[in-house]
Amino acid sequence: MKCVICREGQTAPGQATVTLQRHESAIIFKNVPAQVCANCGEYYLSEAVTNQLLTRAEIAVQSGAELEILRFAA
Repeated sequence: MKCVICREGQTAPGQATVTLQRHESAIIFKNVPAQVCANCGEYYLSEAVTNQLLTRAEIAVQSGAELEILRFAA
């Protein structure tokens, strides 16, 4: 797909680091499967991956995590 941010590059399967923040908590996910723009590096996540990230982040926030770094696992 063509990148909607830079409008120049094409996306290809790859991995991204995703940071989610809520109030005082920051959750960082590494090696997240994504479509990554070859030109600008912008990434796009599927709905299924997004749902997994949000669920895991919510669990981390509820457990009181201030900073958590996790490796994505399907």
